[in-house]
Amino acid sequence: MTPDRFATARSVADAVLYEGYVLYPYRASAPKNQIRWQFGVLAPRSFSEADASERWSMGTECIVDPGQTPVLTVRLRFLQIQRRSIEAATAAGTFEETGNLHLDGAVYVPWDEAVEQAIDLEPLVLLPLAAAAQELTFDLPASEETEILHAGDGSVRGRVSRRRDAVEGRVTTTSEWAAGPGALLKVTVKVDNATTWSDATARRDDVLSRSLVAVHTMLAIDDGTFVSLLDPPDEAREAVAACVNEGTFPVLIGGDDVVLSSPIILYDHPEVAPESPGDLYDSTEIDEILALRILTLTDEEKAEARGTDPRAAAIIDRCEDMPPELWERLHGAVRALRPSEAVAEPQPLPWWDADVDATFDPWTDQLLISGVEVGQGTKVVLRPSRRSDAHDFFLAGLEATVAGVFRDVDGEAHLAVTVDSDPATEALEWQGRYLFFYPDEVELTTESQAAS
Repeated sequence: MTPDRFATARSVADAVLYEGYVLYPYRASAPKNQIRWQFGVLAPRSFSEADASERWSMGTECIVDPGQTPVLTVRLRFLQIQRRSIEAATAAGTFEETGNLHLDGAVYVPWDEAVEQAIDLEPLVLLPLAAAAQELTFDLPASEETEILHAGDGSVRGRVSRRRDAVEGRVTTTSEWAAGPGALLKVTVKVDNATTWSDATARRDDVLSRSLVAVHTMLAIDDGTFVSLLDPPDEAREAVAACVNEGTFPVLIGGDDVVLSSPIILYDHPEVAPESPGDLYDSTEIDEILALRILTLTDEEKAEARGTDPRAAAIIDRCEDMPPELWERLHGAVRALRPSEAVAEPQPLPWWDADVDATFDPWTDQLLISGVEVGQGTKVVLRPSRRSDAHDFFLAGLEATVAGVFRDVDGEAHLAVTVDSDPATEALEWQGRYLFFYPDEVELTTESQAAS
């Protein structure tokens, strides 16, 4: 069995594929879910040229540092929309379309589902360049199916109808010598929606069923490596600068032999956070916050969410059954920024880096306030006066301890402080999180004045 070159990229590629697929509160009736399919939509060309709200084509260009016999493998992935309608059974034995159907505690509602599609191209030998080109057309035929809904007593209460329209597409791959020094190759993968469309009055919702949605390509190279487009080596900068990517953003994923080119901006080597217990499909929401909000849904809302989509149902069930240890994992994680060492006491994690800027040290520097040298450990009283954040005025009159003297890019001094009466001070200080005030927004305590 041939190993899947894209296995390491699958988790991130799936997150791209379903980004924004269904949004909290995961109900079809929610206003947030009335406008969907926001990323990577390729509409039929005639619609795109008339409407301009969506592309009909996308193109990836990336740089390969080839070996003797480089071989390129390309996979196209996207969603095909499947429209689901709900029909209630009548006394006459027929079916009538309805907005919802309540059946044995479940709520069935109309919804646009998605069917995953993957198109694999034959491996392409990139050298010699004269033969390094290929084109693949594909045709996904229309289909329709129905599912009868029975009550607990076996009687027919309704049916679900699912319909997919035909979609046609084309993938073209070419290669050429890249600009600049060296023997680098520029690989181009172009994806087109080739579906015929003739309705000049159509709206975006009408054409989505004939579109490719959440389109992304994955590229793998054997006997060669891909060059990072975000941080290329000096010898490849000219080649990278000549690349033009339309509607997509290629990044390295896994090692340097696989590229994910997607409609979502990512960094090189993206990964799904290990703390995340599953997909939420809701843009960049924080898992813990969104999971807690899901628990606040009423039983009726959860029932509609479960009836909206199987993926929404899985989210509801997962959050309701999540064990305490998973909630603890979601509550926060600290990534090690440097090798950990055994120390007597926790050390702060400053954003200031002595290796980058040695002109000052916030932990030892001092400044004069009312003729007194103020630095780490000085006791002050907070007197916010010229800041725009209204929350600062809740701190007026509180005693605080100076943690350090910081300077901004203009050289202006700021005091980093911790509030003495705040029970979270120890945890915040360990994380390197402080409140910042101008020197004229504090006054010395009687203790500090006496100590001078």
